[in-house]
Amino acid sequence: MSPPSPISSPVSGGFSPEFVWGAASSAYQIEGAADIDGRAPSIWDVHVHSKDGAYQQHTGDVACDHYHRYAEDVGHMQRLGLGAYRFSISWPRVLPQGVGAVNEPGLDFYDRLVDALLAADIDPYVTLYHWDLPYALQLRGGWMNRQIADWFAEYTGVIVDRLSDRVTNWMTLNEPQIFLGGGPGAAWSVASVRPTLKERLLSVHHCLLAHGDACEVIRARAKKPPKVGLSIVGVNWFPTDNDDARSVSLARERTRGVPNADLWNTAWYMDPVVHGRYPAEGLVRFGDDAPTVQPGDMERIHQKQDFVGLNVYHGLPGSADDEGAWVDEPEAQGRPRTALDWTMTPGSLYWCPRYVHEGYGTPVYITEHGLSNTDWVSLDGRVRDTARIDFTRRYLMELRRAASDGVDVRGYFHWSILDNFEWGQGYKERFGLIHVDYSTQKRTPKDSYHWYAKVIATHGAHLDEQDYDGVGALAPAAQEALP
Repeated sequence: MSPPSPISSPVSGGFSPEFVWGAASSAYQIEGAADIDGRAPSIWDVHVHSKDGAYQQHTGDVACDHYHRYAEDVGHMQRLGLGAYRFSISWPRVLPQGVGAVNEPGLDFYDRLVDALLAADIDPYVTLYHWDLPYALQLRGGWMNRQIADWFAEYTGVIVDRLSDRVTNWMTLNEPQIFLGGGPGAAWSVASVRPTLKERLLSVHHCLLAHGDACEVIRARAKKPPKVGLSIVGVNWFPTDNDDARSVSLARERTRGVPNADLWNTAWYMDPVVHGRYPAEGLVRFGDDAPTVQPGDMERIHQKQDFVGLNVYHGLPGSADDEGAWVDEPEAQGRPRTALDWTMTPGSLYWCPRYVHEGYGTPVYITEHGLSNTDWVSLDGRVRDTARIDFTRRYLMELRRAASDGVDVRGYFHWSILDNFEWGQGYKERFGLIHVDYSTQKRTPKDSYHWYAKVIATHGAHLDEQDYDGVGALAPAAQEALP
């Protein structure tokens, strides 16, 4: 493990003047219009219509109907004061077979969306892949097929040729730890494939080749100077005692290493991209399961990164024991948890961007952060999601501390702008700043929407106000100490 590099000089007062306030979404989770205007099925379309699909057989066929209601949704974003909106392109909407003939009506939708965002003074941040692989490509092996790097490069070229006269910020892939490793968005689970660890690692290698090739395509063909990065899960461990040097060091090693023989880490993805090699610790852990690297592969993968996107929802607090080994903190009874049963750990939004920035030297965006909450529209028409306000405030105060301590953090994208289809959980989980009634498609901005508008308008200063209902009244701040 290389010694930690120093972080840059502190940013006075926290967030820099250029810090971007945004919100995020993904195509399959909000667009709907699954079988119109030439769109073909993705692996998720096939999965949700199978007997082992999402919760209560929910599907993304309609979702939030954003495909037809994008202008209304952009209006909500404009009133919120967003400076940026991160969204993904539906690969099978643009290239129904994954390669070959372009579906112009599908591409036209993104033209209209980008134009609407720019007219509202909102900067589009485009993610090229957020889990909705064209089913036609899955039938050809999907991520297990090395050719997918070529397929992804072709798709990237189509999008860049059409949108790069207006889009500057590009993310190639979203969360390979999940769509190739495991969990609710895994390509394997939705394609009814059960790969070995060796096959998963080979698929990650193909994924990294796709990322590298896409970076080259973007930089070669973009009409405006592009900024390109990768968006990953911010897998992180962090110290419960900020002043314990041993715990700080051990947490850094775990966050920047491969502590277990699985894909749930940062280094296996970022080291090849930034340093041009797989981490030695990972090669030892994976042994013969590690992929065979062909000549020229690492040169393709090792591309300049203008930033790294971190999706951070929680982390794993712990400390060093008397022998200097890492020990996860035992979970206290009754610890605060989100509706999706994730623990509340605000310290992760300080330590994760810090450790990643120290280790890789790239600017950082928090490209996803939020929580699922039990939200509903009250009889008076309001959605009182006080828990989301408190949760977000705690985490953003930690992110501000990271920025004050010199971490080059460029922006924050709240997940998500709308309640939406939450993959295997269907419509059971609500992550949005805006409530969606799925029977009527009525949008109702929640109290958190109004609160976040104040945070944006004050460039973070509103975090110091004890405003917990989002519409002006003050409530006492909770004093419970959390990591």
